[in-house]
Amino acid sequence: MPDTAAYCPGCGRAMRPAERAHGTVGAFPETIAGALAYFTIIPAIVFLVLDPYNKNRFVRFHSIQCLLAWLAGVVIGAALKLINFVLLIIPFLGHLLALLISGLVVLGFFVIWLVLVAKALQGEMFKLPVLGDFAEKQAAAV
Repeated sequence: MPDTAAYCPGCGRAMRPAERAHGTVGAFPETIAGALAYFTIIPAIVFLVLDPYNKNRFVRFHSIQCLLAWLAGVVIGAALKLINFVLLIIPFLGHLLALLISGLVVLGFFVIWLVLVAKALQGEMFKLPVLGDFAEKQAAAV
């Protein structure tokens, strides 16, 4: 196997160790600031505005990804509201389906939020599909 290989041809595992955040920015370690960005949109906006945090690529990435995830949540919530409106036309079964679908979507968002916070605390720049690539490009463009 060549020394420049990025992935193992047998198992597909990354050959280079993942870069992890380990420094400090402002009053917080990078990992804490990155995780705090996911607690509502207020810390994410604050981190994008305040000087020592908005210059750090790791914190900017998690703040931007948080804002994009919230935006996606609002869009999905609006779509879910329309779906529930249509389902509520169906007597009895429609109410149950609307409740089930809403519960599963909320549970899914909660699990995604837990994963994002855990990965930020581990110092990883875990990217959500589509949103993560855009957040990474914006975080790199300081």
